[in-house]
Amino acid sequence: MSVALRILDDGAWLSVDDQRRVSVSELWRLDAPEFCDCDLVDFIAEGFTEVSADGREVAVTTYGKCIACGESGVPGRLPVGRIREGSYEGYDRQHVVLRPIERRG
Repeated sequence: MSVALRILDDGAWLSVDDQRRVSVSELWRLDAPEFCDCDLVDFIAEGFTEVSADGREVAVTTYGKCIACGESGVPGRLPVGRIREGSYEGYDRQHVVLRPIERRG
């Protein structure tokens, strides 16, 4: 079973199977020391540029800024959910620390 992933409204939403599931203007906590010097980045997503699914994990490439220090840019591909048994399950982005996929080991 396939799951349709699309970016809508000029990068403002991630759509999963024609339902808006992830939006910009969310505050995410990131473990991304390459992005800025803050211990944990308080990142406000401003726009999505790409969505991908690697295996079962769904990730977005987004640009935005750290609200603590003001650094702006792209922190990498950030996981936002996963596909399980043909259905999307979003991660609790408000209560977990996200790590760019490229940093995982």
